[in-house]
Amino acid sequence: MTAEHFIGAERIVAYLLMLSVLVVLHEYGHFLVARRSGVRVTDFAVGMGPTLLKWTSPRSGTNYRLNVLPIGGYCQMKGEDGKSEAEQQREFRTTGEHDPDNFQAKTPLTRLAIVLAGPIANFLVAIVLLFGAALVFGTPGEIPTTTIYQLVPGYPAAKAGMQSGDRIVSIDGVSMRNGAQLVQTIHGSLGHHLRVTYEHNGTPSTAELTPVGMPGDTKDGHLGFQPLPSTQRVNVGEAWQYTTHQFAFVWNATFGALGALLTHPASVAGQVQGPIGMARASMTAQQFGPFFFIAIAAMISISLGIFNLLPIPAMDGGRGAFILVEMLRGKPVDPEKEALVHVGGIAVLIVLMLAVSFHDVVSALAGTTAF
Repeated sequence: MTAEHFIGAERIVAYLLMLSVLVVLHEYGHFLVARRSGVRVTDFAVGMGPTLLKWTSPRSGTNYRLNVLPIGGYCQMKGEDGKSEAEQQREFRTTGEHDPDNFQAKTPLTRLAIVLAGPIANFLVAIVLLFGAALVFGTPGEIPTTTIYQLVPGYPAAKAGMQSGDRIVSIDGVSMRNGAQLVQTIHGSLGHHLRVTYEHNGTPSTAELTPVGMPGDTKDGHLGFQPLPSTQRVNVGEAWQYTTHQFAFVWNATFGALGALLTHPASVAGQVQGPIGMARASMTAQQFGPFFFIAIAAMISISLGIFNLLPIPAMDGGRGAFILVEMLRGKPVDPEKEALVHVGGIAVLIVLMLAVSFHDVVSALAGTTAF
């Protein structure tokens, strides 16, 4: 295995561990609220698959498990057996047993709080990550660097073989001192041939590139890449402002992408990505330091929270929706009707899992448009 392959494998492992931590923290949100509400948690597991290590708490009776596959985890509560909410409620009520630590024994409002605790945990984790990263490492500055952060497929820079991490040294023999000078040079060279000298892993290379227009900007020239932003130290107030801004942006961008998929999917088909897209964004961020990796982790955590809130039966939002209907009707939904909704919901879920776009999210991290 070459050094490049080793680094690539290392970044994949880091991404999987990051994703696993986010999922476990999501499940821990369910765990905390369930315990606070008097519901017995039968199993709390880190990882999936067969169990490597298990410890049973003598106080709560919870089985804490470390499983073979270090991906994700789960929180199993008493009264959950894989059946629908309505079926479990009906079975619990027909038994006539007094079982106060059963999930189904709790009021609809309490059950709703437990179900929604997972997504809320994702949002809180994202806020902590963004705020902590801003305080420790700073935030993206207004003037970008001359290093390539993200390439736009199909545009001159990508076609020439340039890669994330390459640093542009000069254009037509003129040294590029900072990103502002680089932007001005490229934007003012629409349709003109440029001799671009850049460094790839410390090795100088040269490419002949012609800036082109982009959708929404046909007057300026673009080579099709997003620059790595510089960082600036910030105080507590500025760090919090950055945190709230990024949180709001990812929230709006995610719902915007979902809306676009529903209203005009053809126009966003080229930007749609799934877990592979998340992995690529994470691996790109890792090479630029901990701030960018933490920021990507926060953005993924927000997106995980949002997708889990969708009113789809397989998600927390779907469970919550049935509980809300139960609160309005005064009784659970008929199991047969809920089963029909599950079938359609799972189909929608599969489509969404295959069509999750992180294009705008990654663009936000760079803090600028491609040029």
